Amino acid sequence: MTLRRPGFVTPIVLGCLALASSPLAAQPAAQKPRISIIATGGTIANSPDGRLAVESVLAQIPGIGDIADITVRDYVRIGSSEISVQNWIDIANVIMAELAAHPQTDGVVVTHGSNTAEETAYFLNLVLDTAVPVVVVAAQRQRTTLSEDGSRNLYDAVRVAAHPDARGHGVLLVVNEMIHAARDVTKTISYRPETWDSGDLGALGLVDVDRVRFYRAPTSRHTASSELHLGSITQADQLPRVDIVYAYADAGAELVEAAVAAGARGIVVAGFPTGSPTPGIAAICRRRGRRHESSGRTRAGRDRATVHVGRQPHAAESPHPADARAGARRGARGAGRRFPELLTRLAAHAGRLRARPAAPVRAPETAVQRTCD
Repeated sequence: MTLRRPGFVTPIVLGCLALASSPLAAQPAAQKPRISIIATGGTIANSPDGRLAVESVLAQIPGIGDIADITVRDYVRIGSSEISVQNWIDIANVIMAELAAHPQTDGVVVTHGSNTAEETAYFLNLVLDTAVPVVVVAAQRQRTTLSEDGSRNLYDAVRVAAHPDARGHGVLLVVNEMIHAARDVTKTISYRPETWDSGDLGALGLVDVDRVRFYRAPTSRHTASSELHLGSITQADQLPRVDIVYAYADAGAELVEAAVAAGARGIVVAGFPTGSPTPGIAAICRRRGRRHESSGRTRAGRDRATVHVGRQPHAAESPHPADARAGARRGARGAGRRFPELLTRLAAHAGRLRARPAAPVRAPETAVQRTCD
């Protein structure tokens, strides 16, 4: 396999696939799919000597060169707890630049730490303007750990990104031999490799030893059909600030006021299991509703929640479930998942994100945020 990086070519010799029983056969070089890997660090690159370059990681995965012609971009090497909104924007713009420079690319893989892989994947799902498969991949065990999962996960991620059936499914998260939709998946366990879960909706498909198979497709708008795209945005300060406030017994207006005083233009409320905030939080959100967006989110592990925060809907409007199909079951993590969507919608309201004319975003006075459907 030859790994191509901007400015030089690095030849790397890889051994045979460890899963010798697999019927996957090496393809002629001219017929291999072209896959671009954008590396960001995380456990999948961890070693006792620090985070490895993606070339070093690939060199340790036998047979991956038989799947595709791989181009690598070592964007950053950090833990996912350090991933920022600026990193989200950079990753999205790097992906679009790579696809523009190499239009023959068949798929993109983003290596990422597991703690915030779902947030990055969901942001990309909202703003990437491409139908090319984009797969985020993570790991739970560092490279020298007994039974480390990073090699198999990255191997499978390349297989999925190269698979023709992956087109049209939005941004994907491939881990533990499963294919998840970015909008649905969440990390549920601290360290076990079976941490990833898409709840009641389930995974999109499976990555078996002998085949990649999709069983369903997302119905919500995403990537090329999304309402929101970055356009000319390159810096995090071009986007509005969004903060998260948690509901608990007797929670008042203080945290919301503190967030507004710090410059927040949007508030995500992690409400009780039905999505309701406390009276104190609800009151301040209604008072701020004309100038600040607020969004409901439930702490519950499953089912849906109907939320009214800020200005109540018009009489003609019916209550809207707060991301019922994909968000309520995420529990407390769901508030974090709401963050990238409210962030991008607020930017669109301010005219900073390019919104598609065919599906206009609601006016900024509406304080109950809708999902990207």
